[in-house]
Amino acid sequence: MSKSVAVIVGAGPGVSAGVARKFGSEGFKIVLLARRQESLDEQVSALQKENIEAVGITADASKSESLTAAFTKIKSEYGVPEVLVYNAGANSINNPSVLTEQELLNDFQVNVAGALVSSQQVIPEMIERKSGTILFTGGALALNPVVSRASAAISKAGLRNLTFTLAEELAPQGIHVGTVTIGGVVKAGTFFDPEAIADAFWNLYEKRDTNETLFKPE
Repeated sequence: MSKSVAVIVGAGPGVSAGVARKFGSEGFKIVLLARRQESLDEQVSALQKENIEAVGITADASKSESLTAAFTKIKSEYGVPEVLVYNAGANSINNPSVLTEQELLNDFQVNVAGALVSSQQVIPEMIERKSGTILFTGGALALNPVVSRASAAISKAGLRNLTFTLAEELAPQGIHVGTVTIGGVVKAGTFFDPEAIADAFWNLYEKRDTNETLFKPE
């Protein structure tokens, strides 16, 4: 019996690595998407050493045609994903009065438009089979903006709203959409350890009882 596929867009050594290990340890085949082949090779190797089936595909989350091509390859070679985790992010550090239009648009393209495009690559098949899960890596900047992170705050607010609108639209089709809204700096050995955050993603997938997990200390 073939394994269910979990795709992680924006694969890196932090949150996505923790999510990949968690879902992989639960029996998923992991497909990682990132821009750099070298980084993908390192992450795939690390997962395989833990007996997790994993592959990497290069893709640029800022370019819709790159994402479309990557998902076409995934569906052709590995099957339609059961889970999509969108973790790609961009963050221009500037106060809003000096943030350029292009910086804002570039960040929004990666943080929100890329999430939308990636979702649209799996939604039709998920609707057809009446099952599937789409999860986004959110941030507390959506709730509590910071001046020097204005671009990221705007993007994370957009991503959060995308989560809730998609969730409302797709719930009747058996598709669960959610976000883990991370309220701090991700760092191993702290409250915001990637492994702990990965558990929050898994709980959203398994329980399907909420569209948002606010990951911060009580």
